[in-house]
Amino acid sequence: MSKTAIILGATGLTGNLLLQKLIADTSYTKIKLFSRSSVNISSSKIEEHLIDMFALEEQKTLFTADQVFCCIGTTASKTKDKEKYKSIDYGIPVTAAKLAKANNITTFAVMSSMGADAKSSVFYNRIKGEMEKDVLSQNITNTYILRPSLIGGKRDEFRLGESIGKGIMKFLNPLFIGPLKKYKMIHPDKIATCMKVVANTSNNNSIINSDLILTIANSNNNE
Repeated sequence: MSKTAIILGATGLTGNLLLQKLIADTSYTKIKLFSRSSVNISSSKIEEHLIDMFALEEQKTLFTADQVFCCIGTTASKTKDKEKYKSIDYGIPVTAAKLAKANNITTFAVMSSMGADAKSSVFYNRIKGEMEKDVLSQNITNTYILRPSLIGGKRDEFRLGESIGKGIMKFLNPLFIGPLKKYKMIHPDKIATCMKVVANTSNNNSIINSDLILTIANSNNNE
């Protein structure tokens, strides 16, 4: 069966890795990308739409697929304005979920983060939690929310705070065992693999914490 996927955030670290996995998978015949800049990857499968992501709702007629993967996200250091931060980390995923529901797309996978909580007093955790709540409220048949811990890997852009955090986590990772496993730093390739796997298999977990992301990814080493 040939599948069409939509990826939001394919220019980012995790989204780009996911894109490469879908290109390599023969079951995907079309991959629609919605972003503000090009991924600069040549593939007959790619259908690229360079748009204003804050006006995603205008793309309803093009927003058709079997699966949606939302890898959108920013950081407090990169986006200091809280309203803009909310427009990215809440507005875009929720709009995408509403479009998916309206167009009868039955699979929606989105990246959130560990600590997401709609009732949190911490602004950034609260925004992620509100996003999760409103994505789930769309009642899309197969909805998967991934909550990774600190994401490893090398970005094109330098983020000082993130780099310091990664350095510390390299030393702490071996200490995170048992119930603490979900705090381990995770590589973006594992997240991308997990997103692809859960979108194509039966999975009873709507909320997938970092330790389960790793377990799912490691059990599918062929991805």
